[in-house]
Amino acid sequence: MTGDPHDEHLEPVYESLRKRGHRITAQREIILQIFREQPHGTHLSAEELYSNLLGRGSTVSLATTYRTLKLLSTLGLLRELDFAEGHKHYELKQDKVPHQHIICISCNTTIEFEDHFLEEAGQKIGARYNFEVIDAQFKIFGTCPACKASPPTGRTMRHNKNP
Repeated sequence: MTGDPHDEHLEPVYESLRKRGHRITAQREIILQIFREQPHGTHLSAEELYSNLLGRGSTVSLATTYRTLKLLSTLGLLRELDFAEGHKHYELKQDKVPHQHIICISCNTTIEFEDHFLEEAGQKIGARYNFEVIDAQFKIFGTCPACKASPPTGRTMRHNKNP
């Protein structure tokens, strides 16, 4: 972590927070930095983020972690994702790479795919109803090739576990 609130990649995020009247607290800064450091395609649950925070010696509480995730997703800085596992996942929203997800209902394998038509459709539908769209998500649930190839008796529904 750079610890520099002027990190060139996070500066637009910080500016967005400031414009909306929110301070750049140490907790928000470290949480945003953790998301920035994640490899592309990584989705963190609140508990995974909290564990990461503890591993860095942070004293951020789990309740603050949840509140910060909710605030940052409400502001459109993080994407809140529901993969039907009983808990949410989050990722840093990057407008330059709008993507959607296809999720295996047997093993929870999640694949990201890009389709600009879906992003545009979400914006058009929002505009039709005079909504300011901060995120448009399209999820496809199905069975991946590996699970489809295994015998039906070997399948287990794992909606509440991470892959």
